[in-house]
Amino acid sequence: MFNLIIFGPPGAGKGTQAQKISEDFNLIHLSTGALLREEVSQQTTIGKQVQTIVAGGGLVDDNIVDTIVKNEIEKNGPSAGFVFDGYPRNINQALKLDTLLTTKALPLVLNLEVNQEELISRLKLRGQKLGRADDNKTTISNRLLIYAQQTQPLLDFYAEKERLISVDGQGSIEEVFEHLKEQILKRK
Repeated sequence: MFNLIIFGPPGAGKGTQAQKISEDFNLIHLSTGALLREEVSQQTTIGKQVQTIVAGGGLVDDNIVDTIVKNEIEKNGPSAGFVFDGYPRNINQALKLDTLLTTKALPLVLNLEVNQEELISRLKLRGQKLGRADDNKTTISNRLLIYAQQTQPLLDFYAEKERLISVDGQGSIEEVFEHLKEQILKRK
């Protein structure tokens, strides 16, 4: 089985594409955002901490996210393949993921490229449609800034390891999916 990371800034369509990829390639869609939102909805101790951080547009502590990811990988067994959505977000998490996957295939990274104006438009629309509190003007700006500062260096990290594929993420959902699928099949 193989593993993928779907990468891109907030609003790039990672969740949508990860779901389509997981269904098409029979992989588990591991969305850290969904797992963290579940913790918040259940009002667990972790969920309450996460709620405060996310409401301010921040990123959740690496230890919390690493633990949740590790638990999901272990829960699904050694033969499972994954599409990681929202993880890793920084170099430390990338190194941790490679360690967690030492008995599996190291992931190929699919990077969705979308311009900032389109991202802001998508995030505002998502906030209106889904009522997500983290999709408002203040938190959108903060999340894009945090992404640029902390997460974007992962592009260089994975490019150096020759595991990075960038795809234009601005077409229709189906067009973007077809481009991603073509790239996955070339490298699988």
